[in-house]
Amino acid sequence: MKIISVYKQLLKKHGPQQWWPVKHNFQPKELEICAGAVLTQNTNWRNAEKALQNLSDAGIVTAEKIANMPLSKLQKLIKPSGFYKQKAKRLKNFCVFVSNYSGDFYEKVTREQLLALDGVGRETADSILLYACGKPSFVVDAYTRRMLSSLGMISGSEKYDEIRQLFENALPGDAALYKEFHALIVVEGKAHARNPANHRSRNRAAISRIV
Repeated sequence: MKIISVYKQLLKKHGPQQWWPVKHNFQPKELEICAGAVLTQNTNWRNAEKALQNLSDAGIVTAEKIANMPLSKLQKLIKPSGFYKQKAKRLKNFCVFVSNYSGDFYEKVTREQLLALDGVGRETADSILLYACGKPSFVVDAYTRRMLSSLGMISGSEKYDEIRQLFENALPGDAALYKEFHALIVVEGKAHARNPANHRSRNRAAISRIV
């Protein structure tokens, strides 16, 4: 009940978020989500989106085109995302995997297969599964950890999958719910980051109602 109560409180406060934003004409559109999940590693979304826009402007909007393009050109296009040499290699390898996948990648890919790819960690894999594939795999990020810690629901030393299971055990296996909840946590976390002092005082009152 505590977890679902947090969701209801955040939804009431911020309203539906309808994530993941897709607007760069990748084919299929789910590829943009996957590329964004890789490019946003260790940077903010604004920088990742600049890289996505560069790819779109260059007409590099399919897994096959990314997989077959020279690495140096890919590095130049995604440079705004930071760590561009590392990310170019990861994105290219990911797109090779998608291009060679037997069957419908977005329907059939498993978490284990994604985690076996170089540079795809748990958060990236779950982002792809949830937002691109529509599978109920909860995404745990830094905002999630901070929120649960502030609510006294975790100690802070828990491993990623322990926190993921905390959500998945407490919620129905509904991808739409997971998407909204994760998006709301991010929005709340960003609001806190912009004005931490004022937000903390308001959040303490909200926490007493939530729990």
